[in-house]
Amino acid sequence: MTDHKDDEHDNTPAADDERLHFGDAPSDDDEQVSPALSAAPDDEDEPIENDMFSRRDVSEKNEDDEDLAPAPAAPKRVKAAPIEEEPAAEDIVLGEDDEADEAPEPLAAPRRRVESDDAPAAAPHAAPAGGGGGWVVSMFKFVGFAFAAGALGLIGVAGFSAWYLNQLNKDLPDYEQLAEYAPPVTTRVYAGDGSLVAEFARERRLFVPIEAMPDHVKYAFVSAEDQSFYEHSGIDFRGLVRAQLSNIGNILRGRRLEGGSTITQQVAKNFLLTSEQKVERKLREMLIARKMERTFTKDHILELYLNEIYLGNRSYGVAAAALNYFDKSLDELTIAEASYLAAITKGPSNYHPIDNEARAVERRNYVIGRLEADGRITPEEAAEAEAQPLGAQIAPPLGARDWTMEYFAEEVRKRIVDLYGVEALYDGGLAVRTSVDPHLQKQAGEALRRWLVTYDERHGWRGPIAAMDEVPGEWVEPFDALVDDLKNARKISDDMAPWRPALVLSVNAEGADIGFPDGETATIPLGLMAWARDYISANDLGDEVKSAGKVLKRGDVVYAEKYEAASLPKPEGAAEDAPAKPTPENSYALRQTPAVNGGLIAIDPHTGRVLAMVGGFSFQMSEFNRAVQAERQPGSTFKPFVYSVALDSGYTPSSIVLDAPFVAPSVDSWYKPGNYIAGRYYGPSTLRLGVEQSRNAMTARLAQDLGIGRIMEYIERFQLSDSLPRELAISLGAGETTLMKITAGYSVFVNGGKGVEPVLIDRIQDRTGKTIYKRDTRECLSCNARVWSGQSEPQLPDARRQVMDPRTAYQITSILEGVVRRGTAARTVGGKTDKPIAGKTGTTNDYKDAWFVGFAPDLAAGVYVGFDMPQTLGQGEAGGTVAAPIFADFMVEALKDKAGVPFRVPSGVRLVRVNARTGKPAGAGDRNVILEAFKAEDDPNASRTLDDDYALDPLSAAPQAEDPEEDLNGLY
Repeated sequence: MTDHKDDEHDNTPAADDERLHFGDAPSDDDEQVSPALSAAPDDEDEPIENDMFSRRDVSEKNEDDEDLAPAPAAPKRVKAAPIEEEPAAEDIVLGEDDEADEAPEPLAAPRRRVESDDAPAAAPHAAPAGGGGGWVVSMFKFVGFAFAAGALGLIGVAGFSAWYLNQLNKDLPDYEQLAEYAPPVTTRVYAGDGSLVAEFARERRLFVPIEAMPDHVKYAFVSAEDQSFYEHSGIDFRGLVRAQLSNIGNILRGRRLEGGSTITQQVAKNFLLTSEQKVERKLREMLIARKMERTFTKDHILELYLNEIYLGNRSYGVAAAALNYFDKSLDELTIAEASYLAAITKGPSNYHPIDNEARAVERRNYVIGRLEADGRITPEEAAEAEAQPLGAQIAPPLGARDWTMEYFAEEVRKRIVDLYGVEALYDGGLAVRTSVDPHLQKQAGEALRRWLVTYDERHGWRGPIAAMDEVPGEWVEPFDALVDDLKNARKISDDMAPWRPALVLSVNAEGADIGFPDGETATIPLGLMAWARDYISANDLGDEVKSAGKVLKRGDVVYAEKYEAASLPKPEGAAEDAPAKPTPENSYALRQTPAVNGGLIAIDPHTGRVLAMVGGFSFQMSEFNRAVQAERQPGSTFKPFVYSVALDSGYTPSSIVLDAPFVAPSVDSWYKPGNYIAGRYYGPSTLRLGVEQSRNAMTARLAQDLGIGRIMEYIERFQLSDSLPRELAISLGAGETTLMKITAGYSVFVNGGKGVEPVLIDRIQDRTGKTIYKRDTRECLSCNARVWSGQSEPQLPDARRQVMDPRTAYQITSILEGVVRRGTAARTVGGKTDKPIAGKTGTTNDYKDAWFVGFAPDLAAGVYVGFDMPQTLGQGEAGGTVAAPIFADFMVEALKDKAGVPFRVPSGVRLVRVNARTGKPAGAGDRNVILEAFKAEDDPNASRTLDDDYALDPLSAAPQAEDPEEDLNGLY
């Protein structure tokens, strides 16, 4: 059978030598019919497959049909009548979308009429017995029957296929919903400078419109997955055939079967169907693909595909994969990087950038070759791309991108849930701009960790994390499994890096040999475990370490940190420029997770924006945020609020209050406050000295004079606590508050007395970019000018609450600056920087909690240290020793590149030179002179004394003679 078209027949007359002729008198062979007109094709019993399954050309079936007709016998000369022919069976072919409505009748041999000028046409007669025509007739009957049966079978198969496809078509998912595709998208949290802080999602996914995708990214996927994407109508039949041929080898090798799916089919499967390998699912996929091609543009289909496809590493869509593998946006990807993303569609785990780097590079280069073959890139670009290293990495898990950000990110997560719910957080694709400063956050985390470790090592070695009873010769695998178990039990965490869990392999007098889960080995020399004296109690330690065997034994699991003299804390008492002690090569220092914990928070005192927040030593070990959630007694950090009430009530910084024993009635007993050093009192002292030297007795006496009711009313303005006991003890910090609240309260002192509401979120946008939340609600009608035409700067209204007199706020600021210069923080904070800094130490009874809260002109910060289950930190472990160094380290780094701006003095304040001991205006010969802040209406020469009958002895108050370390903090 020759090639033909569906609607045309070849009517070209046959050559003379191939025509049928009849003589005047018919012969025995007159009724023989040429097999070329009646014989069925060789493969007629094989139904013609629907084009959805095969692209076989029907013209290939009967290539030898013309050879089947034998040469005709010599005819008698008669006048041939026209032959009425019906279409040959092989001319009936179902088109791609045709359906057989009626079954065609079986083909019969053509009828002939013989005409003669002299005689009528001879009547047909049977072949004589014994002639050769009988078997021919039988054969023709059999062939005709077989052809008819094949045709009917073909029609039946076609009919059943049409019915089956019609049934599938009725139950297809609604593909038109893809016109308004809104996938679950990752919520991303950004820092104040725009850098990424954290991600929250069930699946990592970012939606990018096709118009925003670079051409080399789109073409990389087209060349790798569906080279004829822009030509086919949803199904690539040649690709299907190739896939089925490949599947023969896949079955033999036990590999996953290929489907030969186009990009359109993959979109249909990923969005609307399952991934089960069934014929029915494949047919439904094809039907949807054809419909999608008729409904959507190619670009829309490609956009759906590139935003939905899974690319490993928890990445859905190319934009998420670009960030997770290369930390780049799509427009920053190179040809090589885009080709790698396209390469891993075949199997992300097979082309893992770390575990299977060689295979990943090979597959990437294949995609680059396809781009070149398709004319998408030049040979020079292809060669350059293939020469590049892979360069892909594995992104950290969802959540915070850095260990220092973990507590902050978790607090932001909670607030988003409170505002919009869980679904919006994990599926809504919100863009959250926060207040955090990444530089300050890093400094806060490192400062807190460094000094918590210093305190912990000061109190000795509590023992290994765990121990292996037997250490086999092949120890790596069992140790790695043990580390996994310890992580699940939250005894080891990844966010402790650069600390590493290590197994003690052997111990001698000079040190210990250790091994890590990856098989690496190292040494802990004796000098780097000398701190590990046995812990006995908060105040007692064991003997000095003279042998490594006194600390460690084979099988112990410990933490170790690579020894670097520049980064590890120096021994206590060592000079800053002391040289590092020589140690063996590849030495590690012994470490242990501190039992004590704490928090640090930094706030912009003018806006309340939280610039840094660290809630503990390790978020993975404990998610409890001590900067926000821990309600503890603030101790002497509460005193400035009491003195603020006094300054607003007519006292001045030079007013005298008696520091002496007294007893006051309490709720169910008598209250007798005492100073830091039991039994020591200092007599009449100025209010300034009462704060700078943290005097307890005089503070309680002052509070009794002011009245608890007035103090509590005043504290409510600062929003320090929701419930305070109505007792005199609150003046010394007996009430409970959080680090965030008290730091915000201190911010009021430096910002002119304005109330501060700590905020972590500046703005939230939905997936379309629309702002749905904004912290700053002030209106500015003149802020939208496109050009400057001489107009003045817009003046924004100040909607902050006025909590206290700005003059009183400055007076407290000046007093707290004296705490750092001359008081309880003079050595630990004042000695570290010459920048203007103010603050206050705080310690609670029995040294259970240590605090330092303070500020610079444009930055407020607070530090808290204590055990989660309250217990003593140890004798002398007060705020000035434990918390103040953390504050100092943080502020020194935070202000390193800032100008030393002095604290702002509001109008209505006079700075008068006074004697620091007496508070009286300074004379010509006075040496201990300071500038004291008085309100305009105050008389510096007037001396208000709480006990008017007390004769002031100037020698009874000598602040310069006191040892600041003896009176570090007030205790209640």
